[in-house]
Amino acid sequence: MSQGPTSLPPRSETRKASKPQSNKGNKPKKPKKKRTLLKVFFVLFFGLLLTAAGLITYLGFKATDAIETIGLDETQATEVPAGESVKDKPVAFVLMGLDSREHGGTLNTDVMMVAAFNPKTKKATVVSIPRDTYIDVEGYRARKANRFYADFYTVAKRDNGLEKEAADLEGKKAVKDVMSKLFGIDIKYAGIINFKGFSDVVDALGGVQVNVDIRMKYTDNADGTDIDLQPGYQLLNGEDALDFVRYRKSKDGTNMSSDFDRNRRQSEVLSALVDKMMSLGGITKIGSVIDSVGNNVTMDMPSKEITRMLQKYMSIRSDDIEFIALEGVWRSPNVYVNEDSLAQARAALQAKMAE
Repeated sequence: MSQGPTSLPPRSETRKASKPQSNKGNKPKKPKKKRTLLKVFFVLFFGLLLTAAGLITYLGFKATDAIETIGLDETQATEVPAGESVKDKPVAFVLMGLDSREHGGTLNTDVMMVAAFNPKTKKATVVSIPRDTYIDVEGYRARKANRFYADFYTVAKRDNGLEKEAADLEGKKAVKDVMSKLFGIDIKYAGIINFKGFSDVVDALGGVQVNVDIRMKYTDNADGTDIDLQPGYQLLNGEDALDFVRYRKSKDGTNMSSDFDRNRRQSEVLSALVDKMMSLGGITKIGSVIDSVGNNVTMDMPSKEITRMLQKYMSIRSDDIEFIALEGVWRSPNVYVNEDSLAQARAALQAKMAE
């Protein structure tokens, strides 16, 4: 994919469309409450750190410090037995995205994904879960997917008096258990990524070139949203790239966007960023990328295991990742997942864990 100009376009500049696209397939859809989807950043997180693995010697303590910030230290983590490490055995994660912006941020995990990695094939399967998916598994009160972390975090902190970090671990533990039961696999680790991390990574890599498929215009003073993108193939800075992947609709009811449209955009951005990161130009900026990831990601994974995973999967590319999106129907206020779609996702994750 072409890298385009080396400088980022200013936020306020109106970009001209070099390859205008038609608006076909953008059928009006019943509006939902606006929430950001950052599925792309979850898998990108691994790509960023995996690239960093090959540069640990060059970057020295920078990469080590970032990994220690992201993961659990020896006093918090349980030692991983021989043969059970991520470098030897398949591992599954649940990955969540939080809106941590000053205005409009909540504890609801607006994006959720389950990812399975296999060290023999060095490939991964990633399943995206709509935030409003109604989940009913044994041992838990049924609720939307995005409520589990928030509810268990709140109980741990407010009702049980735990500190923020301990409450965070309780919330992650609950989500891992719920998703393990939903997909029939052992999900060992959980990670959380915030909006700021996505924007920072894009900027650290000098922007990302994508095709903006439709005119995107949406403002919301309550949370500071100001999406204003012209259609066409162009270089986007971090803030604009975030707008591109999160766009849902315009306020005048035109240029509506479906979940399928957003999934396609997110995959496009992911592929472009991973490929750019693995290029010579991206490698020269890896120090800034590591800073961006380290400041915006937390995992309940031992720091030593993160390093081992980086070393094992350092050659992974976007072509090595299978993406599956759960499908279903929207009946306000929930998404009810199609059983065939859920069965396909279960089978794919279980197969990846068994390879």
